[in-house]
Amino acid sequence: MSAPREEQAAGRVRLRARISGRVQGVGFRWWARDQAERLGLTGWVRNDESERAVEVLAEGEAHNLEALEQVLHSGPPGSRVEQVETWREPPSGEFVAFEIER
Repeated sequence: MSAPREEQAAGRVRLRARISGRVQGVGFRWWARDQAERLGLTGWVRNDESERAVEVLAEGEAHNLEALEQVLHSGPPGSRVEQVETWREPPSGEFVAFEIER
């Protein structure tokens, strides 16, 4: 059995999210990393090239991903979240931490 299937069987999933609005230049990536780490998730957060969005890719237990998805709708102080698009995917198991990319 491959690692991703084993992780799925253990209740691990992947959340991919695109958060748009006033989310760049307000500490959103650092805030999202802190939220993900608090929930024991792995993956990354990065600015979208559009300059009006942030992307999140997180893996972990389904209930912790649900909690992350909920807080992404509010964002940190100074942000204004207009839209959160999310997708669920099978986990890859490739991450060991949650990091900030570009």
